[in-house]
Amino acid sequence: MKHETVFERLPANSAAVAHALGAAAQSVYWLDGIQSETYEQLRGETRADLTIVGGGYTGLWTAVLAKRRNPAQRVVLLEAEQIGWAASGRNGGFAEASLTHGEENGRSRWPDEYETLDRLGRDNLDAFELDLKDLGLDAELERTGGLAVAYEPHQVRWLEDADDGVWLDEPAVKAEINSPIFLAGRWKTDDCALVHPGKLAKELARAAAELGVEIHEHSGVTGLESARPGPVRVRTARGAVVSDRVALCTNVFRPLLRRTRLMTVPVYDYVLMTEPLTSEQMAQVGWRNRQGLTDLANQFHYSRPTADNRILYGGYDAVYHVGRRVRSQYEDRPVTYERLASHFLTTFPQLEGVQFSHRWAGAVDTSTQFCAFHGLARQGRVAYASGFTGLGVGATRFAAEVMLDRLAGQATPRTQLEMVRKKPLPFPPEPLAKIGIEATKWSLDRADHREGRRNFLLRTLDRLGLGFDS
Repeated sequence: MKHETVFERLPANSAAVAHALGAAAQSVYWLDGIQSETYEQLRGETRADLTIVGGGYTGLWTAVLAKRRNPAQRVVLLEAEQIGWAASGRNGGFAEASLTHGEENGRSRWPDEYETLDRLGRDNLDAFELDLKDLGLDAELERTGGLAVAYEPHQVRWLEDADDGVWLDEPAVKAEINSPIFLAGRWKTDDCALVHPGKLAKELARAAAELGVEIHEHSGVTGLESARPGPVRVRTARGAVVSDRVALCTNVFRPLLRRTRLMTVPVYDYVLMTEPLTSEQMAQVGWRNRQGLTDLANQFHYSRPTADNRILYGGYDAVYHVGRRVRSQYEDRPVTYERLASHFLTTFPQLEGVQFSHRWAGAVDTSTQFCAFHGLARQGRVAYASGFTGLGVGATRFAAEVMLDRLAGQATPRTQLEMVRKKPLPFPPEPLAKIGIEATKWSLDRADHREGRRNFLLRTLDRLGLGFDS
């Protein structure tokens, strides 16, 4: 029997949805108005000790940490567009301690080392916070934790079964964030920090440049050339960098190594941002402790306040386009923005009349293990990390440490992890990838409409180690 979700039982008024979206610009809020350095395009051939491909969080953390390990080495970073323009500037700004996309996902895949992964993830978030302080980076960091909420009775049972965090019954969760649909919550007070994604990317680039990293924008890499033994030549349209070590940090974009081309798929995620709320509107919502907010549905939402008292609201739809395509035209999807706006007003009906100022989307580098994988190529001279599946704000720092350990030939607790040493199963080629992804999405939606009960496909994926429960 189909169970309607609260968003179907209590849909927002269509006129209110239209009004809320009426002034929303197709623009990334986090990137608006940021004053940052620009970096010259690479021209001609040069040499480096370490070449980094990609100017998002993974590449920037690799650059910063490499120079802090060895200030004398020459590090060159190549970015195809502008620093932080892709996923690193478009996410929700949740820097989570988890390296495994949650406890259940981690325990099901790496049961023997989950406790170690949990400890390393917490250590990484602590180091993330300390690095921002030591480097003087203004990323609007708030260590407020994460609040998971239930809006259906079966989700309450899931929260009751958990044993970590602070349990919040219905009055307590509504005292934290005043939504009529919230039935219970668990607040993990120290496992998540909120940041301003755009500022984090720009500030990491500034720190890298001040440490001596040579950054080049508009310098897309077209190929890698190497012979054994010998250095690796990283080619761009107008130049090249020759170095003994290379870190590939391209994430959602087409991999430079053939072996990883089926390891990720780009899945589009969509986001809305409200105009700044008045003090009276904020008082109606509460949210005095400013936690990151998620719910327990398979098709989940995430939300957070900003420094200027806007509310970000995203998630639910996850859209894959056949052929692993990443295109700017996929970012404007009215049906998804209308659905998100309706869900927002169901969650916060007291904010009817508030308008969204921004709407945007971005592609998430999704792997079959729903968290990052790591590897080496070209006789250990090339390291890579990818597949963060929406968990990269904090985990990219850990991935940078792993790549630098491996490129240095160092055996560390990080490099010995099974999660680091083993690769996830690849996605199939087309058309099987599209068929499989759509069937899985349909099944996850069906589970949300059947009080969480998973069908044969999802149970099979669970047994194969390919399942995911948000």
